[in-house]
Order: sequence, then C-alpha cells, then structure tokens
Amino acid sequence: MSASDKATEAWESAYLRFETPEEEIAKFTRRLLQLGARQWPRDAAVLELFCGRGNGLRAMAQLGFVRLAGVDISQRLLALCPPEHGRHCADCRTLPFVTASQDILIVQGGLHHLAALPEDMEKVMAEASRVLRPGGRFVVVEPWLTPFLSLVHAGCRQSWLRKISAKIDALAEMIDGERSTYEQWLGQPEAVLGSLEASFITERKSIGWGKLMWVGRRNGEWGMGNGESGNRASRAVADVRREGRGG
Repeated sequence: MSASDKATEAWESAYLRFETPEEEIAKFTRRLLQLGARQWPRDAAVLELFCGRGNGLRAMAQLGFVRLAGVDISQRLLALCPPEHGRHCADCRTLPFVTASQDILIVQGGLHHLAALPEDMEKVMAEASRVLRPGGRFVVVEPWLTPFLSLVHAGCRQSWLRKISAKIDALAEMIDGERSTYEQWLGQPEAVLGSLEASFITERKSIGWGKLMWVGRRNGEWGMGNGESGNRASRAVADVRREGRGG
C-alpha cells in the first residue's frame, strides 16, 4: 500500500468513528431543514456530491425524497451507501451525468478537500451548473473560520482532551490528514464565496458556529455576463467580510 493510500485509509477510519451513523443522519437532517428542504419537491432528482457513506442520502430519504444518488471517489465509503439509491464512484470535477438532469445538488463537507483553489472550485461549479436544470438548487455546507471553529481547533491541539474524547481525537486526526486542503479552504473565504455567488443566484446563506450554509439557484441561462458575475462576486466579498466574525 502506498503512503497516499495509507493516509486515505487513516482519514476514512477517523471519519467513520467521528460520529455514529445515527448521529450523522440526525445532523444532516437538521441542516437540510434549516436550508429549506421542507419546501423542496419530494420528486426532485437529488445528487449528493462527496457523499461518503451515504448518510446524507439516508437523511433525504427520511424526509421523503425518492430520487436519490450519491457520488464519491472512495469505493470503501460508497460500499456503505444505501444500495437502493444510485452510487457512483467518480470525481466531482467531471460528473458522469447528462446535462440538465438534476434538480438539487448537495455538498456537505466535501469542497474543502479540493486540491487546488480556485481552479478545482471553478471546475466543480461548472459541472454543477451543467448537470442542474435551470432553477435547480446547489446546496453547500462547509467549514468556515469563525471564533467557534478556532476554539475547536485549539481543543484538537490538546493531547489530554484527545485522550478523554474519542470525538475530538477523531476530528483532530481528520484535520491532520487533510490539513493542506483544509487550511487552503479556510484561508480563502472571499474567493470561495465569490465563486459560489458568481456561479449561482443566492437563495439562502448563513455563517456561524464554524459553518457556511448556503443555497444557490442555477440561472435560467447557461451562462451569465461577466458584469453580473463580477457584481455578485463583489457583493459576496463584502458579505463575507461582514459575516466572517460570526460564532
């Protein structure tokens, strides 16, 4: 096994012990309801990117959604996904779906794994826009550097706390395993939010307790003029400067 494979296996093992499936499903359900899932059509075609072991799909199923599929690059995690839903081993920068085939795309903690920003972010945005139908939703929940997250990071650096808390220990190991992409993501909030809001029309947005929670709608046209994209990106920069000091 290569060093890269060992590192991936260690991260996946930490991820699997960070939360029980029941805890993760409950967390995802709370988030989805906060993001407006009650109002989404139950027959919508829903695709979760970076779906991991599939508990986001299980949460959506419990909320009544029936057309569900997940994408992840890990065969190990996909094997744990519910078999009744579509499971696709693929890179989210090149999605194996036809144009305008999905109504909702969801990412809960995957974009911060992208190796190169802003290049990879732009590729995912382009693919999300391509596979979504006009008016479709792109739903994002990602870590965000707030005072609360800084406090969590400080806790992860305490060896005594890791010894008494399996959850903190697992989180610390996950952060160590993804540190380069994680810190890259946290260090570019304006570019990240600018990319989202230049690519989609913002429907919901909140920043707090170490998370960005955001929903965007796909524009009815295939592309937007540079002026409108630039205006949205500028507004996003102003917003993140105002809100980035949230809890």
